[in-house]
Amino acid sequence: MSQVRNHGRDRVVARLAAGTPALPVLIVSVIVLVAVVCGAGTIWLPLLAAGPALAATTGGPRGVLCVGLLAAVLGATLGTRDGVPGHELTAVLSALVAVTLASGLASALRGRRERVLAAVRSVAEAAQHALLKPVPATVGPFQVAVRYSAAAAEARIGGDLYALVPTPYGVRLIVGDVRGKGLPAVGTAALVVGVFREAAYDEPDLLAVVGRIERSLARNLGADDFVTAVVAGYPQAGHLEVVNCGHAPPLLVRESGAVVAVEPAHPAPPLGLRALTDETPSLQVLAFADGDQLLLYTDGVTEARNHSREFYPLAEGLARHLSDEPAGTLTALHDELLTHVGGRLHDDAALLLLRKPAASASEAALPEAVSDDGRGSGSGSGSRSVSSRSRASAEKTEGTADTGIPVVALIKPD
Repeated sequence: MSQVRNHGRDRVVARLAAGTPALPVLIVSVIVLVAVVCGAGTIWLPLLAAGPALAATTGGPRGVLCVGLLAAVLGATLGTRDGVPGHELTAVLSALVAVTLASGLASALRGRRERVLAAVRSVAEAAQHALLKPVPATVGPFQVAVRYSAAAAEARIGGDLYALVPTPYGVRLIVGDVRGKGLPAVGTAALVVGVFREAAYDEPDLLAVVGRIERSLARNLGADDFVTAVVAGYPQAGHLEVVNCGHAPPLLVRESGAVVAVEPAHPAPPLGLRALTDETPSLQVLAFADGDQLLLYTDGVTEARNHSREFYPLAEGLARHLSDEPAGTLTALHDELLTHVGGRLHDDAALLLLRKPAASASEAALPEAVSDDGRGSGSGSGSRSVSSRSRASAEKTEGTADTGIPVVALIKPD
């Protein structure tokens, strides 16, 4: 019977010891040691309240009460040993008990807030996976890597967006930035990504995909809201389509290591603002060979400043950390970006890097370009087939544009 009682007592002691934070106990021990060496009186005993107060910041209510009980017992022992008057010792111990109870309540409230925050973060993480689905390392003929950082670390998601999907018309992707922050921006980002994923499968023409997104935003956004975005597609081997709607220009990296900004030949307004201007998006078709890479990003990267208010030089950083592994490149870039800003970004930031490795069997699986009648155009010509309506309005430039980027065609809608 005595063994059972001893075992039960040992379990209780073990549970109390497990819930008692070490640092507050150490502080109480140091105060007691100083009081023993220097003489207690009423000089050192009030400092024992620091133990339960500190325990409230690191432990649970049980740990706070254990530290408070330890401090009270040691304080009473020292006070009695050193002949502290009864009314003074009572006042000190009463204050210690009050601090312990208040600290225990504070610890309980802190624990509750932490549990609520953990629940909210789990919901936010689920929302992030639903909105910004993880991108596999290989999509179609490409190696892909994505890095996303929300300015509010607790939120996990923000107003930046990205999506990359294989479709019957080749791999298509979007990177965008919603005006504003908070829940309204998240809602708009979800709308854009949802419309893009649907339209990317339905529309043979990339400009039609952009048009679907524009019409949806026109119905759902406020007068002052808009989304900057770059939409890209790879309909045929060696040809990359890019539509820029008021967004930062992507960075095209040639196999040689040269980094060039893909400036839009005809600047277009952000999505949601087309009704305010006569400008419409244009389709740039660029040469994209084996070994080439394309980096799409949001302004949270290029507008990140250091303590000297200097912007982060993305093009130089990309050239410095370029490798054959997109994930390694973005990891190095992201780490350097955080170092540049001092450890924390003040705006949402997204990076998406696309690399075309050497041709493989997956290249043969790319679909033929689709004309207006829905029939494949064949691949014998070696260039993207443009429908008769698009050819009538195409502004075609052979050779090299002013930016130094080989341009196959510039296409504007009627």
